[in-house]
Amino acid sequence: MAAERRKIPVVILGATGVVGQRFLRRLACHPIFEVAYLAASDRSAGKKYRDACTWHLSGEPYAGCGNMVVRACDPSEAPAPVAFSALDADAALRIEADYARSGAFVFSNASAYRMDPNVPLLIPELNSAHLGILERQRAERGWKGAIVTNPNCTTVVLASALAPLDRAFGIEAVMMTSMQAISGAGYPGVSALDIMGNVIPLIRNEEPKVESEANKILGTLQGGGLSARQAPAPFIVSATCTRVPVIEGHTIAVSVRLKGNPSVQAVEKAFESFVSDTYGLGLHSAPSKFIVVADEPDRPQPKKDVEVDGGMRITVGRVRLCPILGIKFIALGHNTERGAAGASVLNAELAYAKEVLKWASS
Repeated sequence: MAAERRKIPVVILGATGVVGQRFLRRLACHPIFEVAYLAASDRSAGKKYRDACTWHLSGEPYAGCGNMVVRACDPSEAPAPVAFSALDADAALRIEADYARSGAFVFSNASAYRMDPNVPLLIPELNSAHLGILERQRAERGWKGAIVTNPNCTTVVLASALAPLDRAFGIEAVMMTSMQAISGAGYPGVSALDIMGNVIPLIRNEEPKVESEANKILGTLQGGGLSARQAPAPFIVSATCTRVPVIEGHTIAVSVRLKGNPSVQAVEKAFESFVSDTYGLGLHSAPSKFIVVADEPDRPQPKKDVEVDGGMRITVGRVRLCPILGIKFIALGHNTERGAAGASVLNAELAYAKEVLKWASS
């Protein structure tokens, strides 16, 4: 009988926060990765995990790792060839670079490096080829490891829904409004007195991220090796981002101008026939179907649709004519799974399947 494959040890950076907890729950029984270290801020380092954080998720408390001792976010204290980062952007700027310099592959949910021209901003189903920028990243920065990012939680929903349309027709302009869940604000997040029965029409710094990240994701990788570069998609995105009293799931209303002025039926067919970059790779965290068009006229709804496929599916619905831009629709995705922890884990699975992780610690 063949020897059992040895799992890759990983560290979770920012393990005590809500996204860090989702990383741990996803990785606790993962077929490829094994949690070797939990790392967090200095105030948590040295404590048992159960004493360093309040567990907010369903399932086994602390994902069975309550007695693990939390380490500092430092490659000398918590070394591993793969790191999953749930750090705030300010901390990520230094700590993720320290890990990449030490030889680790960092799969980051933070915004610190997303728009760096030599860092891939990945949605595996859409732009897996962008991993090709890593050779240039490592060479220019002198890192033995690398950083791979996933997008902002709203951008994930928007870019995923736009990709089939861009491939089928070409996009000229996009206008979108988000209705974002309160879990996206972290914990304790937005005060109940502020959000209940209310809509907050401002999420600071959110709109510029959505307007720029979607173009990077749907752009192209030009050249290869040390000459590779990422060219953004040419269309313009106008975003309005709001917070609503929903626990999980970001819903977006999108209007889009497409080349050739396609019909509603042609747009629905483009969604339904879209073949993702990950088709046939058997990635553990990938949904059974990446994009689904809801049949019911009042779907998608966060309460009914967001948890399907472990929160990794994108659901679209209400595809109809827009009198201004041509086509409009609703899209929904899970902000803390598809838009955070699950996205980073899926990026790591893609890197493993593409044999990119063989560089780690080399």
